[in-house]
Amino acid sequence: MSFPRYRSTREAAAAAPLDFAEVLLAGLAPDGGLYVPDRVPVLTPDEIAALAGQDYAAVAARIIGAFIGERLGAAALAPLLAESYRGFSHAAVAPLKQLDAGLWLLELFHGPTLAFKDYALQVVGRLFDAVLRERGERVTIIGATSGDTGSAAIEACRDRDAVDIFILYPRDRISEVQRRQMTTVPSANVHAIAIDGTFDDCQDLVKAMFADAAFRDAHNLSAVNSINWARILAQTVYYFAAAVALGAPRRDIAFAVPTGNFGNVYAAHIARRMGLPVAALVIGTNRNDILARFFATGRMTIGTVEPSLSPSMDIQVSSNFERFLFELKGGDGAAVAAAMRAFRATGTLPASAAEWREATRLFASCRVDDEETRATIAATWRRSGELLDPHSAVAVAAARMAARQSGAPIVALACAHPAKFPDAVEAATGIRPSLPPILADLMERQERVTLLPNDLNAVEEFVRAHARPVEDGRRRRAGGAA
Repeated sequence: MSFPRYRSTREAAAAAPLDFAEVLLAGLAPDGGLYVPDRVPVLTPDEIAALAGQDYAAVAARIIGAFIGERLGAAALAPLLAESYRGFSHAAVAPLKQLDAGLWLLELFHGPTLAFKDYALQVVGRLFDAVLRERGERVTIIGATSGDTGSAAIEACRDRDAVDIFILYPRDRISEVQRRQMTTVPSANVHAIAIDGTFDDCQDLVKAMFADAAFRDAHNLSAVNSINWARILAQTVYYFAAAVALGAPRRDIAFAVPTGNFGNVYAAHIARRMGLPVAALVIGTNRNDILARFFATGRMTIGTVEPSLSPSMDIQVSSNFERFLFELKGGDGAAVAAAMRAFRATGTLPASAAEWREATRLFASCRVDDEETRATIAATWRRSGELLDPHSAVAVAAARMAARQSGAPIVALACAHPAKFPDAVEAATGIRPSLPPILADLMERQERVTLLPNDLNAVEEFVRAHARPVEDGRRRRAGGAA
C-alpha cells in the first residue's frame, strides 16, 4: 500500500516531498506555505459503509491511517487513538442530537477543554510523543489562538518531557473561561503569552518566528495550530462518524461549520475528497466575515477585526484558505506564493473568476451577526431545551438558512460547551450554564501569564529565555533535510 507524501503550498512541483512524521514535526513549511498531501486516499462506498457501528477510535484509525505511512503502523496507531479519546466525557465521543426535522447537532465539546480542538489535539500530542521518542528529539511548540486551540494544545502537551509550548493569544479578546484554561496550568513546560493585538497579530508573530530560519532551527520549532496538517487530518474523522451514523453512503449529508480560519470546514472538504457523500458544506461566519464576503463577491479583502460574541472566529486572515487556494490554482505552488505575497502587500487576495466559480460550487456561506446569534441561542433553547454557545449558534443559524434550499439532512457543528461563554448564553436565555465538575474550580485557580507587546523581538526573546535547550545533534527538518 502506498501512502501520500507532502509538499508545501508554495513549493515548486519538483521539490522533494516529505513523509508524515516530518510534516507533523515541522508544522509550517520553511517557505511559509502549508503542507498538503500529494494525493488524497479515496474510500469506496463499501469501505465507508463498513465504518457504521464502529466506535470513534476505530473510525479514526481507518481515516488517519490512510495518510500517515508505515512508520507508525496500525498496530501502534490503534492504541494511540484509543488512549486519545479515553478521557472524553461521552461514550460516543462525538454524539449527534436531533434539533428539528432534518437538522442535527454534532456535539464536539466532550473533550478535556470542552471544545472541538480536543478531537484533534489529543491525537496530535500523542503523535508528537511517538515520533519524538523514535527520533530522540525535543521540540518547541509555538502557537496562536483565538480562544480554544490554546487550551486544547496546552492540555495535550502539558508535562511532556520532549516539548515546551508557548501559546500567544490576543489580550482581552477571548472569554475568561478560555483564558483561564490556559493561564491556570502550572506545568513548567507551558507558557501562556497575552499579546497586545488581535488574533491575526498573534498568527503573524507565529509565522514570523517560523520564517526566522536561525531562530526556528535553534529551538526546533513546531506547530499545533491548524497550519499543522495533522490537525486537519484528525478533524476529518468526525465528519465520517456523523455521516455514517445518519445513513451515508446511502444518502448525502450536509454540514454547517462555524469557522474563521477555514481549518474545520477544510477538514470536511478533505472528507468529501476521500469519498464521503457531502450534499453541501455551509460556512458560517460572524461579523468578521472575510470568508462570506469572498464566496458572495469573489473578493477576499482584509478588514478590521471586530470583537464579537463568538471570539474564536474573530479573524480576518483565514490561514487554511491557502490549502484550498492551492487546489483552485491546480497545485501551482509558484502561483500560490505570488498570490499570498500580493495578499499581504495589498490586503486583497488575487482570484480569477473561474477560481471563484469553482469555490462557490464547493462551498456555500452566510454571515451571522451578534443579534442573530443571540436570537438563535434563545430560539433553540425555547424549541429544544438545548443550550448553544455563540459559535455553535452561528452553525445552527447557517444550517437553518441552508436547509431551506436542500432536502438533505444537515449537521450543525457544536464546537464549544455553552459554559465556556456563560455571559452570552445567560443574556440570551436567562440560564447561566455551569462548568462540568472537572473545571468547577477554574475561577479560583491561580493564573500564570506573560503580557508582551505585538513585537517579534520581544516574543522571540521570551522564548529564548524560557525554552529548554534542544540537543545539538538533533536531526534538522528544514526542507526535509536530516
